[in-house]
Amino acid sequence: MDAAVAKTMQIDWDGAKAPSLEAFEELAQAAFDRLPEEFRALCADVIFNVTEFPEDDVLKELEAESPFDLLGLFTGVGLPQQGFGPQTGQMPNTIHLYRRPILDYWAEHDESLGSIVTHVMIHEVGHHFGFSDEDMEAIEQAAG
Repeated sequence: MDAAVAKTMQIDWDGAKAPSLEAFEELAQAAFDRLPEEFRALCADVIFNVTEFPEDDVLKELEAESPFDLLGLFTGVGLPQQGFGPQTGQMPNTIHLYRRPILDYWAEHDESLGSIVTHVMIHEVGHHFGFSDEDMEAIEQAAG
C-alpha cells in the first residue's frame, strides 16, 4: 500500500468537518496578517466579510451561472479612484470571501485550503489597490 494512501486511511474521517464561518474568518485573518505591514496599513479601513454564498443580486450583476462561481469579491472604491478627504455617502471598502464556493474549489483542486483562502484574499486586496483581474493575472504569470 502506498504511504500516502495509508496515511489518508489513518485520518479520523468520521470526526472531520468542513471549517465553519468562524474558522474561515481565522484563515482570512491569518492570510491578511502575512501581508507586508505597508500593505496592511493601506487596508486599515477595509472590512472583511465571510459568508456562505454571494448575494443573489451580486450573482445577477456579475452574470454568474452558479453561486459557486464566485470565491471572493471586493466592493467599494479602489485606492487609486478615491479622492482626497472624506467621501460622503460612500459605503466602506469590503472584501467578501464566500465559504461554500471556496470549499467546493478546494475539493476539486490539489491545493491546501489555507493557500486558496490566501490567494482569494490577496486577489481581493489587489482590487482594493486598483488592480484589474488582468493586471493580477499578468503579475502572477510574471512571478511564476
